Amino acid sequence: MRALPVGARAYVLCAVLAGVLCAAPAVARSGAAVPWATLALLAAVYAAGAREARAPWPEWCGPVLLAGAFLLPPAAAALVPVPGALLARVERRPAGVRRAWRAARLSLALWAASYAFGALGGPHALRAAQDPGAPGFPHALTAALGAAVVLCLAGTALEGGVLVTAERHSPRAAWRGGLLGSLAPHLVHGPVALAMAVLWRSPYGPAAALPVLLPMYVCACGFALYHRERAAHQATIRALVQAVDIKDRYTRGHGERVGRASAMIARELGMRGDRLEALRIAGILHDVGKLGVPTRLLRKNGPLTPEERRVIELHPEYGHEMVRGIGFLGEARAAILHHHERLDGSGYPYGLAGTQIPEVARVVAVADAFDAMTSTRTYRRARPVETAVEELKRCAGSQFDPRMVRALARALNRHGWHAAVTADAVSTAQGAGEGRGNVPARPAGVPAPLVRTAATGAADDAGPPPAADGPGGGR
Repeated sequence: MRALPVGARAYVLCAVLAGVLCAAPAVARSGAAVPWATLALLAAVYAAGAREARAPWPEWCGPVLLAGAFLLPPAAAALVPVPGALLARVERRPAGVRRAWRAARLSLALWAASYAFGALGGPHALRAAQDPGAPGFPHALTAALGAAVVLCLAGTALEGGVLVTAERHSPRAAWRGGLLGSLAPHLVHGPVALAMAVLWRSPYGPAAALPVLLPMYVCACGFALYHRERAAHQATIRALVQAVDIKDRYTRGHGERVGRASAMIARELGMRGDRLEALRIAGILHDVGKLGVPTRLLRKNGPLTPEERRVIELHPEYGHEMVRGIGFLGEARAAILHHHERLDGSGYPYGLAGTQIPEVARVVAVADAFDAMTSTRTYRRARPVETAVEELKRCAGSQFDPRMVRALARALNRHGWHAAVTADAVSTAQGAGEGRGNVPARPAGVPAPLVRTAATGAADDAGPPPAADGPGGGR
């Protein structure tokens, strides 16, 4: 426990002692008072599942715990998860402390669930539920759902406490996040565990009850496959972003921030779920087509020729071709292709106007320009958020969708914005950065342009810039 803060050590120790106190009455009772055969079989099944699963709450064998809460008195139920928790794999140190904490947390949560089941009249209703048509069955289901909720609340509260004391999480994030993520699975486990308990007490016994876990196992395998696939998707995105950052080192981190700003806009517009994720990915990958642009153009010192600019303006089409076969990107492909279109039709690559431009592309266009203005580059200092928002509003209706600009302004008022330096070479915006990265040295006293345009260095992929120093988008 030396790796843990003092507060976390005390918290874990108290949890272990409380778990021992909860389970002690079962050990102290006579053999006839506790159904040891049921306890041992449930503990063995859970231990086998916990040994195979990597998560602290193995989804497919979770109902075993609740079945123990329904079939055993609270003190005996607290013993069911102990062998599995102590034998489960632990990938982070200190392993012994983590195993002890897991056993204590599960024991306390299951003791609370079993106590709640009893308080709600579950054992009596369960005896009446041997006949599904008996009046006691609905009451047994209510008691089972109540016990599942208590198990969830107790487990989340205990886990949140260790996150606060050991990992310095904020209390709100520690408890609210855990509760939202685990409540739905527990509500599914409740009826499954009740079915196990009913069959367990039927004439067929455990042999009929244990096969109920088979559908849970199949579902768990499906979820595991989904998470592996999602991890592979995220790895693909990270690899593409890293490749762009390596090639265009002056805008490192730009894609990640555009993805964050795009998600902020999407939330303000009421987008959720897959649509929100598509916007975030679109922002992250919007410049992936730069992988098809010659590096010498991206890093050229001095302005680009019209021919060179036309080559750079092909990057949306290059990006679209690169990701065309990646099915999980969905709408993100349209944003990659059209994020440099303008509402007045003067953008590229196809000169679309108004609602011809996909909604996702209009979102990313605003996020892209905002980050370009608020990030420090080698050729200028970052501009204040307020200045960038005013510039976006000035160009709304001609270059940007006013609805997206308003959504970004609302999101910034609520959550703020923190931009990081994106160029390796930045020490000061007016010092070492001047005269490099496609930007000729600026005479003293001449203010830097708000966003890089063709007049100050065409490596910026803004396309046809608005007059003067309006936002042209990030690189």
